[in-house]
Amino acid sequence: MALPQPERRGPQVLNIGEVLAQLSDDFPTMTASKIRFLEEKGLINPKRTPAGYRQYAESDVERLRFVLALQRDQYLPLKVIKDYLDAIDRGERPENLPPGVSVSPRIVSDELAAELQGHARALSEEQLRTESGASVPLLHSLLSYGLISHVNGKFDEHALQVARACVQLESHGLEPRHLRPFQAAAEREFGLVERVVAPLTSRKDAASQSRAAEAAREISELCLSLHRALVQDRISRMDA
Repeated sequence: MALPQPERRGPQVLNIGEVLAQLSDDFPTMTASKIRFLEEKGLINPKRTPAGYRQYAESDVERLRFVLALQRDQYLPLKVIKDYLDAIDRGERPENLPPGVSVSPRIVSDELAAELQGHARALSEEQLRTESGASVPLLHSLLSYGLISHVNGKFDEHALQVARACVQLESHGLEPRHLRPFQAAAEREFGLVERVVAPLTSRKDAASQSRAAEAAREISELCLSLHRALVQDRISRMDA
């Protein structure tokens, strides 16, 4: 008597609700509107039924994880992330991915997902000092001048980046009291960005909120590029 053959199943097909359920633990604010917004931007391309309903594969979910993690943890605009994905889809290996990030075509490994998730961890003061190399006096000065902050004694990735930069600047003789103009400039820049995206943030639907956040990231990147170019222009004159 022949043994029954195991059932062969094709790739799992998910609807948008099932996709949200898989993403909810890592991205609790994710909505169907945000997924459709990312599709509109060309970051995912789910199949459609003859009736027009979207059908998502597991690779679509992993692609979404990659996009959302880089957007949240590396603060990258969607255009930059899309350039990475387009290169990966062509079989290329982008040279300018953020440090420590490696990907395979169209899918994100468990290791990468864990790695990117690690960027969102909360740090104690001791962890912040250890990872940044900051001394206790330097860290306390950064706090007193408002260059970093904490919530219930926990610091985020922004604080770590600030502390690392200030450790290097300290070696050049720049102390936190010298860096207060950077905080003031950041607040002015944010105010400018906030005014530009105000028409979108005034709308309460998820798609508008996503567009506002993405526009803010793009404007911020342009502001940083402008700032860098202006400073480098003046530095270049030192050799003239």
